[in-house]
Amino acid sequence: MKTLIKSGLSLFVAIALVTFTQSCKEQNVEQKNDLAMNTEVETEVVKRPLSDEFKQYWYAGEAEITSYKLEQARYGEIREGNSVLIYVTEPFHNQKQVKADDNNSDNIPVLKLNSTKNYLTGIYPYSIMSSSFYPVHDHSHAIKVSFSSQEWCGQVYAQLNNRADFEIISHSYFESESDSKYNIDKTVLENELWNKIRINPEGLPKGNLKIIPSLEYIRLTHKELKPYDAIVSSIKKDGITSYIIEYKELNRTLAINFTSSFPYSIESWSDSYKDGYGPKAKMLTSTGTKLKTIKSPYWRKNSNKFLPLRDSLGL
Repeated sequence: MKTLIKSGLSLFVAIALVTFTQSCKEQNVEQKNDLAMNTEVETEVVKRPLSDEFKQYWYAGEAEITSYKLEQARYGEIREGNSVLIYVTEPFHNQKQVKADDNNSDNIPVLKLNSTKNYLTGIYPYSIMSSSFYPVHDHSHAIKVSFSSQEWCGQVYAQLNNRADFEIISHSYFESESDSKYNIDKTVLENELWNKIRINPEGLPKGNLKIIPSLEYIRLTHKELKPYDAIVSSIKKDGITSYIIEYKELNRTLAINFTSSFPYSIESWSDSYKDGYGPKAKMLTSTGTKLKTIKSPYWRKNSNKFLPLRDSLGL
């Protein structure tokens, strides 16, 4: 009888231990799941709220158009020309990553920058355009960046889409840079910083960083599109903030100068690097210096009667 009782007790203890162990395992799984859920909540990116000042300036149904006197390094010489920065807010289709035709709760509100440069290299002209689409809530990298260059030798085009990775497509008339498609890991984009300055300059990244240089610089200097080590700093003086990016490996320094108070207007920039090929290659500095700014719904002003508006931009 005692033996049976002992056996029963042993069996009961064994069952209890198994049950307890299984319960602990289930509890641990639940705790891990809870932790994962909590981690997801904790790492969820918070959208930066828009100030009334921002809404009144950027949602007035107008674009901000600013002209600049351009001195551009190309083929080992400085070329004179003009540049225009066009900033405007618009809805961006989340999946197709293009300007949305219709209102949709899934659209992403962005501040778009179209940057143009026009200059002559001897007998033939260069026409360059870069576009970057950056969320106004400052909660992710640029959704899309594109670049194109046209001149008498041919044209090149590159596009970056922000999905699981940065997806790159590139086309060129050069054999060594012809059609390509590849992915790279996400990091800071030089192109997006020009948008971020206008939205939240206090949040600009600083220190030792990995930055992907502008698509323009990469294509015109025939460098590899990838992140490069950079040292980033800023200096404030007399109401102007200078945001400075130094790429040691590229021997390049970019400085973007903007007003320290809203709307953080881009006043000028300088971009120093070795330009040209062979014996003509030398350290040169490209610059842009502000001429005029207007706010206008330019897309409605495509009649010949509006041509004098170009005079107001000094173009």
